[in-house]
Amino acid sequence: MRTVIVEETYGVRIEKVWKALTEKEEMKKWYFDLSEFKPEVGFEFKFTGKGSKGELYVHRCRVTKVIPMTMLQYSWAYENREGLSTVTFDLFEVKKGTLLRVTHTGLDSFPQGHPDFALDSFQKGWNSLLKDGLRKYLANETDLSA
Repeated sequence: MRTVIVEETYGVRIEKVWKALTEKEEMKKWYFDLSEFKPEVGFEFKFTGKGSKGELYVHRCRVTKVIPMTMLQYSWAYENREGLSTVTFDLFEVKKGTLLRVTHTGLDSFPQGHPDFALDSFQKGWNSLLKDGLRKYLANETDLSA
């Protein structure tokens, strides 16, 4: 089973990372431009992302599990494409702030032989989002006592 796991530690409190993961206006600053998002089981949302050659993919997601300040999970599928995967965000308080682990499972259910659905493509995408996007977004949030 093809799975991507990416971990990153941020020098901020869990509350700030949780806010970045669950509030629509904050998500727009580092993730995708969502028209709506609620960290509630059953909530469905979608967003558009670009493929390696500029193709547009509509992502259709449904929140499946929420443990505030600890875990957020949702399904991840593509409009007009076969396959269904699961994305899990786990948060851990660590000495230097917050450890975020993203686990994306079920990637083998997507079309094989297409570069946008290759394991490496998902690995690069999550690394870019967490190591570049979210890290830059949280760069001004360094006060651990807040």
